[in-house]
Amino acid sequence: MINEDKPVNLRFLKATLRHVLPNNQAVSLAILLIVIFLMIYFLSDLLMPVFASIVIAYLLEGLAGNAEKRGLPRLLAVYLVFSVFLTCLIFLLFYLMPIVSQQSVELVQHIPEIISRAQNGIMRLPDMYPKFISENKIQQIMNAVQKELLTYGQNVLSLSAASVIGLVSALIYLFLVPMMVFFFLKDKRLFINWFLQFMPRDRHLTVRVWTEVDTQIGNYIRGKFSEVFILWLMSYATFAAMDMNYAMLLAVLMGLSVIIPYIGATLVTLPVLIVAYFQWGLVGDEFMTIVIAYSIIQALDAVVLIPLLFSEAVNLHPVAIIIAILFFGGLWGFWGVFLAIPLATVVKAVLTAWPRIGDIEPTAPC
Repeated sequence: MINEDKPVNLRFLKATLRHVLPNNQAVSLAILLIVIFLMIYFLSDLLMPVFASIVIAYLLEGLAGNAEKRGLPRLLAVYLVFSVFLTCLIFLLFYLMPIVSQQSVELVQHIPEIISRAQNGIMRLPDMYPKFISENKIQQIMNAVQKELLTYGQNVLSLSAASVIGLVSALIYLFLVPMMVFFFLKDKRLFINWFLQFMPRDRHLTVRVWTEVDTQIGNYIRGKFSEVFILWLMSYATFAAMDMNYAMLLAVLMGLSVIIPYIGATLVTLPVLIVAYFQWGLVGDEFMTIVIAYSIIQALDAVVLIPLLFSEAVNLHPVAIIIAILFFGGLWGFWGVFLAIPLATVVKAVLTAWPRIGDIEPTAPC
């Protein structure tokens, strides 16, 4: 007996292949994504100022767009937003970074004292718990820690030997990046039109993906920068009011910790508690006050800031976020970690908009 379903399945398979593989929109989008990925992967070291400028310009574009909606001409909006950007950059370079650098040096100088106090406290553990911890074991652990710290210090010194080259590169970037940011904002239409001439006319799939990605990434990046600033401000106000050592350094670390979801808050908790412990100990009320204040700040970030700032951002599963951080962070370091969620959003948008087999109805048999 001849199976009549076989011709139907064959026609269905052929229709599927014709819909997905030869689809100009799908092919052009796939080629575009592959080219962008390869450029970023292989040219990230050479073109990092360009990529950084694009990210900053994309961040500022939201502000310029809002100014245009309020009736300002495009050029005036660009000049206004760029002036705010330069003001923030000057504040970062000439006020915030010197303070953070000074407090970092002070903290490094006090590390031997911190280790000594920690060693004295740890050496009392064998007397308190002789059945569980021996003095020889404690001594072995402390020797291993000191050896690791010595190796770390040598690495820091070896890195400082190349500081002159790094300083020259930083000065070049400080000139090139703001200049490119300005031109990316000012000539946005020109760059877009130049890029579109290489795209096929039938690009509805690419436009649909880009519309979703643009909305999600824009909301995420602007929300993340706002979260960093607000958390830094709240933390510094709290630590400074408590007269806590290294207040600015710890506040900056708390602000930057939100760049790495779930992991950053855990990593920054340890230095805050260590500094508070060695400044006040566990006996006074100051240590518990800092712990309570720190917990309140983290709770406000999770309960208030994140829902408020990211209400329109895409909802990714925590496992997907962690995988994205590991994958893109391993590829591109800091920028990969910072852009892990936007890049995961791109992947999700592409997968959502990509043609599916279920979108094709099988042809009826003749």
